[in-house]
Amino acid sequence: MSRIIGIDLGTSTTEAAVFVDGKPQMIRNFDNEIVTPSAVGVDENGSWVAGARAAAQYLLMPEKTAIEIKRKIGTEERFSIGKRSYSAVELSAKLLEYVRDYASEELGEDITRAVISVPAYFNDTQRKETIYAARLCGLDVERIINEPTAAALSYGLEHLEEESHILVYDLGGGTFDVTLLEMFDGVLDVKASAGDNQLGGKDFDERLIEELLQRFEKKNGVSPRNNRRAMSRIRREAEKCKITLSAKTECRILLAALMDGKNGPLAMEEVVTRAEFEELTKDLIARTHHPIDVVLKDARLSAAELDRIILVGGSTRMPAVRADLAAYLKKEPEAAVDPDFAVAQGAAIQAALLEGQLDSEAGDLMITDVNPYTLGVRCSDGYDDHNIMSVIIPRNVTIPVSRTNRYWTMHPGQTQIKVEIYQGESSRASENHFLGQYMLEGIPYNPIATEEVEITFTYDVNGILETQAKCVSNGEAASMRIDMMKDIPDLENWKDSQLAENYRALIRRAERRMKKETGEKADDLAILVKDLKYAILNEDKDEAEDAAAKLATALENE
Repeated sequence: MSRIIGIDLGTSTTEAAVFVDGKPQMIRNFDNEIVTPSAVGVDENGSWVAGARAAAQYLLMPEKTAIEIKRKIGTEERFSIGKRSYSAVELSAKLLEYVRDYASEELGEDITRAVISVPAYFNDTQRKETIYAARLCGLDVERIINEPTAAALSYGLEHLEEESHILVYDLGGGTFDVTLLEMFDGVLDVKASAGDNQLGGKDFDERLIEELLQRFEKKNGVSPRNNRRAMSRIRREAEKCKITLSAKTECRILLAALMDGKNGPLAMEEVVTRAEFEELTKDLIARTHHPIDVVLKDARLSAAELDRIILVGGSTRMPAVRADLAAYLKKEPEAAVDPDFAVAQGAAIQAALLEGQLDSEAGDLMITDVNPYTLGVRCSDGYDDHNIMSVIIPRNVTIPVSRTNRYWTMHPGQTQIKVEIYQGESSRASENHFLGQYMLEGIPYNPIATEEVEITFTYDVNGILETQAKCVSNGEAASMRIDMMKDIPDLENWKDSQLAENYRALIRRAERRMKKETGEKADDLAILVKDLKYAILNEDKDEAEDAAAKLATALENE
């Protein structure tokens, strides 16, 4: 079997590392560079390109190139490249294929296994799609590791004797994560994680891009917003300006012949100061405060009890980020790890743990983690609300963990229940991420009283959720196993079922109605539509007919 490499699949850049002679070693790509731009595209000959070639091509042929792919993982948004559109999964697979190929050449063996890092706050769908992208290019994912946890591993390997509470502040190109860990006797115990999947260095770029556009429009009376090539040049220059302002107090921007005007080519020439940039982006930095507060609260620690604040991600090089953290937490953050490479190095250390190169029992290093999202089931309050998210395993509970809740059937005489499993923080089940469902049958007919049912969730470090529902009075049980490392049915694939044609019109009608409704009416319709799609996907004719009848009745009563 090939060695397991660690991959930091980032929004802006991607890096890979391997564990050699007791430490992680970065892997160089075909350009003999450690850092690979997270860009893919199709060249003039119709061949796929990735990394630096794709990033350079973006300036000249933005219509044939994709960047910031990671931000659309887990969504239905697609990228247009030439005459075709591609999902984030397909393009991530192309980028990972490039990483696999250069790692294979550098290491002199066919690399087929990897540990891949993801933001701590990635949900189940985003994690699965990352795994699927790897599988599309021939990589088996041995473990998904949270990015701040990986960075902490990189730090912990060199500080095995340390005892401290560490806050890892990870502001990357496209996402923000914060994780609080306790370190003692070579053990890294993750206490809590939180984050914002739509906050990163690219958002800082966008603020600067918008400022430059407004200045240009005011001076010239025309706008480059619909000129893809001009916009790609402005984007590139804004990113360079942001980096410059981390070291200098001002930056001069000059883009000659940016676009044609009435009297000839128009140039963009501006000076941006660090103070101006910080004023444009101060609210973005302030958005990091809430996740920090969440992890401190969940870990039951105060800011004063933190021993170290470790910075990860290239965006933490901005002076305003460090100054804000120091003021907010009353403690100076540290550059204790390389902010660009720590995540890939940590992923390689996790790979070494899996391969047995590091022995946790011998005290080399051991790590615990938490589930980043709440897990629960949909239940009713016994009256009008049938869309309550009943929490079984709260977020930020150390895994592995097993928890049991007790429920009751809704009415006397009920002989079965449907267990619907969700992941997320909303009190409304339908607003969370649906994981799956199953039926518990064989509940004894009780004409007088309701029956008690126990539901148990067991969640392990490999991302496997075992759920069992058991009738207390007679021991009848049913269960479902959800492997977070494998695909589960995508409800949107219901259209491929042989039953789909019978219900297309009804579902379209319901989805149109859902757009017009709000509150509980929208929730109820969403649940009924989901039930019908699930039955169609499972080719269950009886269940589909029953679900369709309920949905039709609900639409008629609106």
